[in-house]
Amino acid sequence: MKRDFINDLVAWRNNPRRKPLLVTGVRQCGKTHTLKEFGASYFDNVCYVNFESSSHYASIFDYDFDVKRIIKEIEFMEQCKITAGKTLLIFDEIQEAPRAITALKYFCENMRELHLACAGSLLGVALKNENIAFPVGKVNRMQMNPMSFKEFIVANGQEKYIGLFTDWNNEREIPEVYARPLEHLLKEYYIVGGMPEVVQEYINTHDFKMVQTIQDEILADYADDFSKHAPVAEIKKIRLVWDSIPKQLAKENNKFIFSHVKEGKRAHELEAALQWLKYSGLVHLLELVQNAEIPLEANADSTYFKVYLSDCGLLCRKLGLGFKDFFGEAETLKTFKGAVVENYVMNELVCSGKKSYFWRSGNTAELDFLYEEDGDIIPVEVKAASNTQAKSFKQFCKKYRPRKGYKLSLKNLAVNDCEGTSATSLPLYLAWKM
Repeated sequence: MKRDFINDLVAWRNNPRRKPLLVTGVRQCGKTHTLKEFGASYFDNVCYVNFESSSHYASIFDYDFDVKRIIKEIEFMEQCKITAGKTLLIFDEIQEAPRAITALKYFCENMRELHLACAGSLLGVALKNENIAFPVGKVNRMQMNPMSFKEFIVANGQEKYIGLFTDWNNEREIPEVYARPLEHLLKEYYIVGGMPEVVQEYINTHDFKMVQTIQDEILADYADDFSKHAPVAEIKKIRLVWDSIPKQLAKENNKFIFSHVKEGKRAHELEAALQWLKYSGLVHLLELVQNAEIPLEANADSTYFKVYLSDCGLLCRKLGLGFKDFFGEAETLKTFKGAVVENYVMNELVCSGKKSYFWRSGNTAELDFLYEEDGDIIPVEVKAASNTQAKSFKQFCKKYRPRKGYKLSLKNLAVNDCEGTSATSLPLYLAWKM
C-alpha cells in the first residue's frame, strides 16, 4: 500500500545535511514495512538489524563507539556489504539498545554519508528516559502515523478521486455521483481506521468481522506493551487512562478529566500514565487556547486538554461501534458519532503535520480546532452531519478576523463570507484538502 511517508524519506535521503534518522510512531502503523520498501526502491541494498529479535546486536555497541568497527561487525553478523550512498542501514526496535541510540552521535560526526534510519514501536517512550544519552542535534526525527483517509482512498483503488479533487474549484458544488462513493468510503474508514494490517484485510475480504478480530489483536498487543515496557507502578494507571479516553470523548464537554478515570484519583497520580500513552504514539493531546494569537503554543493551557486516539478505527472498536451503526444510522451512533468524527479530523490534522489546539471563550463558545498557517490562525468547526450552523465559528471570526477558515460536515462544498472571513464549507471526506 502506498504511503505518503515515503516522500518524506526520499527528501531525507536527498538532503545534503542529512543526519541519522529516528522514526517514531505507534506500534503497527507500518514503520518497518515502509522503511524496507523505501530501501528496496531507492538503494542498491538494505541491511536490516532488529535489536528486539536478538540481544547479540546490542552487544556490538558495548565496547566503544567506533563506527567503522561497528559497521564491520554488523557486516559480519548479517553477511551483507554496507556501502555509504548505496546501502540503507535500518536499526529497528532501537529502544532495546540504548547505547545504539547514543552511537548515533558518532555516526553523524564520523560517517554522515551513510544512510542510517532507526525505528521503534516504543521509541518515543524510550527517548524520554533520562538514563539514555540522547544525541541532541545529531539526528533527524520523523513521526509516522496510521494511514490517513487519503491513503485509505488510494489503498482501495480509488486514487482517481485524489486527482479529481486536488485542483477542484472550491466554489463548485460536488455532484452526487462523486459525493456518494466518497461518503461511503469515509464511513468505512471510520470503522476500519488506518492501521495497515486492518486496511489490507478489509481490502482483501471486505469482512468487518475480520477487521474487528485484527483490531482486537492490536489492542491486545498494546495492553501487552503496558505490562512489558511501562514502569511497574504505572501499569494499572495506564490501563485505567487508556480505557477512560473513549468514554470521555463521547461526553458533550469532552475535556479530559482525571477524576473521571477513577473516583478518587487526582491529576498528579495519573499524569505520568497519560504521558506514557502520548509518547508511545497511542494518543494525541489537544490543548486549550483562550487567547487565539500567534504563537498559539505560547497561549496554550497545558492543564486543560482533550485526548484523542491515534486511530479512529480503534476508537470505534473500543466504543463497540461497527458496520450497522454507521451504515444503518442506528440510534446508538447518535451518542458517539461526534466523538468519532472529531477524532477523525484530529488524526487528519496530525497526518498533515499541523499542530492544532481548540478555542474556548468562557462558557459562551467553543471551536473544535485551530492551527497556524503562513502567519495566520485557521479556525476549524466540525459537525458530524450536514448542519453547519456554527455560532462559535462566527463568534471567533468576529473577534479575531482570520483570513480563512473551514466548516467540516456532510454539507456540500461552498465558500461563504463569515464576518470578513473566507469560510469554506468542506465535506468531511475532503478534510485532507485543508
